[in-house]
Amino acid sequence: MIEKITVSLILMILFNVGLANAQQKSYLGTLKQIDAGVLNIGYTEAGPTNGTPVILLHGWPYDIHSYNEVVPLLVSKGYRVITPYLRGFGTTRFISDNTMRNGQQSAVAKDIIALMDALKINKAIVGGFDWGARTADVMAALWPERVKALVSVSGYLITNLDSNQNPLNPTAEYGWWYQYYFSTARGEKGYGDNTYEFNKLIWKLASPKWNFDDATYDQTAASFKNPDHVAIVIHNYRWRLSLAKGETQYEDLENRLAKRPVITVPTITISSDFDGLAADGKAYANKFTGKYSHKILNGIGHNVPQEAPKAFADAISEVDSYTK
Repeated sequence: MIEKITVSLILMILFNVGLANAQQKSYLGTLKQIDAGVLNIGYTEAGPTNGTPVILLHGWPYDIHSYNEVVPLLVSKGYRVITPYLRGFGTTRFISDNTMRNGQQSAVAKDIIALMDALKINKAIVGGFDWGARTADVMAALWPERVKALVSVSGYLITNLDSNQNPLNPTAEYGWWYQYYFSTARGEKGYGDNTYEFNKLIWKLASPKWNFDDATYDQTAASFKNPDHVAIVIHNYRWRLSLAKGETQYEDLENRLAKRPVITVPTITISSDFDGLAADGKAYANKFTGKYSHKILNGIGHNVPQEAPKAFADAISEVDSYTK
């Protein structure tokens, strides 16, 4: 009897594992790896190979699974959807141990341009939130010929190091507490020791109305085990506050971004409860000079693609129509 129960239990476990794998494949497509620039990038691909390419970019502390429900919606409309792990996340790895673990904005954007080159994609619709929105904005500002259209959660997020030296009001400063924590040796060690718990807290703070379960969080949390994750996150936030230097090879790009260039490609920006008083988008509307619209999602937190997948997918197809 015990042997029969054990066999049944093993079969059930194997079935559930297989089901989970099948669900992941149906959500995001097949996980692949490709050398691109300084990285071997892990990415998923779904949809027809001849479809209009869409590149979806995640933020921190999130990963490609923020697009679990967005990808099937876009595939059903005939898009070829590519969802890469950013440097420091998931299966993306640096090719050389000697490459600086650099989280500055132009380096991350250059990664995605390198991915497009490796996949022989000349132009794509690019959408993202958090780090992913900043990366998409940088791509559209520096390489507009590669970006067919843009969807950016929270609008114009290109970092200006000089502006970041100016303090905000106390309420706004309080919201960025973790950036200052990361600026200390204690914070770096604390994040390394407690990555799982730390990022789960950020999820709750950034999306207080989103009742995600442990399985949803754990699916993403696996990507934080990347060996470069802590180094990339710490450098990203320290660089933004001018407490860490970037690489000289990106200086020209950063100098161009410091001038706060306008974005000329067709764009939809999305705001949510996370954006607070900036939710109306008026503060950055003049930075988008192509065909443009702004969407406001009430009751939604920072992880817009996972909290409001249909609205995000609809924004991708709508912005595509702006190009016709």
